[in-house]
Amino acid sequence: MLELLAPAGSMEAVTAAVQNGAGAVYFGYGDFNARRSAKNFSEEEAAAAVSYCHLRGCKVHVTLNTLVTDRELPRVAQAAAHASSIGADAVIVQDLGVARMVRQTTPDLPIHGSTQMTIHSLDGVKECADLGMSRVVLGRELRRDQIQFICTHSPIEIEIFGHGALCMCWSGQCFFSSVLGGRSGNRGMCAQPCRLRYGLNEKAERWPLSLKDLSLVRHLKELQEMGVACLKIEGRMKRPEYVAIVTRIFAQALKEEREPTREEMDTLRQAFSRQGFTDGYYTGKLGRDMFGTRQEEREPLELYQEARSTYESGENRKEPVRIYALIEAGQPSQVAVQDLEGRVAFAEGAVPESARNAPLTQEKVESQLARTGGTPFFAERTLAKVDPGLSLSLSSINTLRRDALKELTRMRQEPPERRQETFKTGVRYENRREPPVYTVSVREVSQISPELLKMKPALLYIPVQEGISHPEIFDHCRRAGVPTAVLLPRICTDREQEALEQDLLTLLELGVEDALAGTLGVARRARELGFRIRADFGIGVFNSQTLKELRRRGFSSATASFELKLAQIRDLSKAIPLEFIAYGRLPLMITENCIVHSQAGQHTCHNVNHLIDRKGERFPVVKAWGCRNEILNARKVFLADKMRDWSRLGIWGARLMFTTEDAQECRKIMERYLGRGRYIPSDFTRGLYYRDVE
Repeated sequence: MLELLAPAGSMEAVTAAVQNGAGAVYFGYGDFNARRSAKNFSEEEAAAAVSYCHLRGCKVHVTLNTLVTDRELPRVAQAAAHASSIGADAVIVQDLGVARMVRQTTPDLPIHGSTQMTIHSLDGVKECADLGMSRVVLGRELRRDQIQFICTHSPIEIEIFGHGALCMCWSGQCFFSSVLGGRSGNRGMCAQPCRLRYGLNEKAERWPLSLKDLSLVRHLKELQEMGVACLKIEGRMKRPEYVAIVTRIFAQALKEEREPTREEMDTLRQAFSRQGFTDGYYTGKLGRDMFGTRQEEREPLELYQEARSTYESGENRKEPVRIYALIEAGQPSQVAVQDLEGRVAFAEGAVPESARNAPLTQEKVESQLARTGGTPFFAERTLAKVDPGLSLSLSSINTLRRDALKELTRMRQEPPERRQETFKTGVRYENRREPPVYTVSVREVSQISPELLKMKPALLYIPVQEGISHPEIFDHCRRAGVPTAVLLPRICTDREQEALEQDLLTLLELGVEDALAGTLGVARRARELGFRIRADFGIGVFNSQTLKELRRRGFSSATASFELKLAQIRDLSKAIPLEFIAYGRLPLMITENCIVHSQAGQHTCHNVNHLIDRKGERFPVVKAWGCRNEILNARKVFLADKMRDWSRLGIWGARLMFTTEDAQECRKIMERYLGRGRYIPSDFTRGLYYRDVE
């Protein structure tokens, strides 16, 4: 049956989820989960929560799904070791270095890939399987047919989000909060700038980035039939009453194999919504109807009170057990309890005496065995074998039942035996001493001028669609002695893959040998086609273990996350050559929903539109591969005058990332980084390289 995974930001929310039918709960503790603003759990609370859940047949997934630095990794290792020791059923991770560390230190602890990994294709799922993961959470933007295709062919379990908040950006690829305010969504501190007002080429009077909450409650049967292993409810920041309400409605609909009633949909809206719900990604109906904002409404006090009664009024959840009794002459009386997983607990009591009056009967014993009130168990079957003519007090039978159930409780709460190893960072790679070379990425071939090529960038990244539209550019670069690489789209679903693969085969024939990949799925496809693969910023290089894992997976170079400070980049043990973005408009979001079409009603994505915030900042909105949008920062990172700070980081390359610049500006910028001229952008930033990111 489809596992229902409920959120828990507190112990009260754990109780609410379990008592209302959750098959599993997920929560975080410490500073290494994607909801660091939630209450989260201490180690003692986490252990108590696991015991509480396991006793009642509910699994526990612990979130360790943020990007972490080298200095933080030992503490993450401790958190993973503790999660394993208390019997957590899995850890959810985003960081490739964390996954590597968990495999090393707690090899028996299952790993689930977070939606923050931006897995949206079968190739991405297979890559996660090769990373040692037993389950992966798909991106929320996938259509039903894409989910079904992945489920049919996946070597590991598939989990999807079924209810709760939707991010406008593909999860794991949003840098809006960190670049603007220093609060990183990849570090669990998103400030939700998508919920603010903006305007498209006009005043900020709308909410073009605020999506309604997702709800797939009407599609449960279909999801189960297509092979989805787990349906996840979002909401660790929500109150326990919300968890109780949503979990109960989903659990009942799943159990009864039906769609929700009109009353249940109204209840879901009362619990929380943003002008209703959407299933637009799942059904493929993108557009304006998917957008909505939170409206100020009166708190549904009666609904919350009713929800609290479901988890504050004792045990509403009962696990089925079978109880057996054996009462024989001259032998100690015995009771055994068996649960559905096959555990058997025994209790032994007094030797029965000969009956003076009414002898003990099988029916009477079985009636006493069935009295499990006040416990989290119910007797689905009782069976007693009673020799004739014997006497045993009912209190003795009750004691035997209680003792057996107590022993079963201990057995169900006992953590499994698991291996545990000390975290070892491994070989330390020395930093390069040579000054970094310059690499260049462009958005359009028109930005590449003969003057730029004469300055001999060490590697020129050209988007796949530009290379296909302008194949002559590779001859120009070859004659100029400039190596080229294809810049792969970060998002490419399975239904788009055939077209991408044909384009990549064409580029191979044109002599292109390198490919820059921002997600694991496209990296795998390019590698299988024969490209030398390089990791872009979208893969999230935040620590040395990630670089080692990328080396193991065949990457020849990587790009440091631009959420790292320069000192943190310097301290990375560089198992493969590393570059960083030294210039350009940092990408803030990549969206499946076309902002331009949803706001303007027409596709004018070939132009550079601007998203304008309340302060008048203008963020370029450009077309991304596959009719998607990319939102760029209003200001350009500029570090040409800070070369002394970054030239000694031990990096291989400094990338100049050209997006909205024309060919003349690209030339001037390259010249300035080479120490010629005095060109400075009119409005620039130092990015996050000099300030801490939460």
